[in-house]
Amino acid sequence: MPKDILSYFGIKEGSSRDIIIHETCVNSILVKSKIYGVDYAVNPYVGCAHGCVYCYARYIFERKGINPSLWGKVVFVKRNAPSVLLREIRVAKKGLTLLSSVTDAYQFIEKEYMITRKLLDILTKHQYPITILTKSDLVLRDLDLIKRTEAEIGFTIVTIDDKVREIFEPKATPIEKRLLALKKITNMGFHTYVFIGPILPIFTEKDLTLIFEEVNEYGVQRVLVDKLNLKAKNWIFINEALNNFSSKIKYEFWKKAKSKEFYELLRKRIIQLGKKYNIRIDFCY
Repeated sequence: MPKDILSYFGIKEGSSRDIIIHETCVNSILVKSKIYGVDYAVNPYVGCAHGCVYCYARYIFERKGINPSLWGKVVFVKRNAPSVLLREIRVAKKGLTLLSSVTDAYQFIEKEYMITRKLLDILTKHQYPITILTKSDLVLRDLDLIKRTEAEIGFTIVTIDDKVREIFEPKATPIEKRLLALKKITNMGFHTYVFIGPILPIFTEKDLTLIFEEVNEYGVQRVLVDKLNLKAKNWIFINEALNNFSSKIKYEFWKKAKSKEFYELLRKRIIQLGKKYNIRIDFCY
């Protein structure tokens, strides 16, 4: 993979084009997962158009020799993923499959490419249990397939404030749309969960009670929580995003982000909120 990927696609630095999309082929799609309780991870895309500044999955770009600053600007579509999955699923042992671990299977380019839907069609026909994690209400489109098998659908929510969301998750679906989709899916009888991850010091902690109130109102029974993971130089992009706030907030953010005590105290608070609302809490840290 060429390191100067903008030149490779004939696009100059500072181009007004929002997303560079490149179709590619893969040798494998049903990958054994290192995530506790999950057997396989399926990632229909490399990269994510949501461009979340905190995303540690930028390390995928680093592994491919791509500048991590291009996260959210370049997405690779695994166009042969459905045919590869058909081949792999014939010999693989059935297991819980996550869509997705290092991308969002329902980022907006999925509307056009429909790779996720094709993969779901195969997985559900073979009765693979699935768990989905997304920031997009586009998942509503595929409920007809998802209902074929044992499934759990989760939405990432790290803030209730959409102005904060616009800074940290610039091209992701607005919070209100996620909550409305969550409500609809839960009311339809699907198992749902909310992922509070990563915890954004100051911002997530301020909204924790509101998040739990919303989760409780919609009947969600599980919340998964993870702390901020600083890999692949994502701290650089977080730091840039923090320039939208006061120097005091920026200082406090990093002070807490580097503090084990902060995460332990927040863990205790989250456990108490879980007890209050009778919601199961699972921590990734």
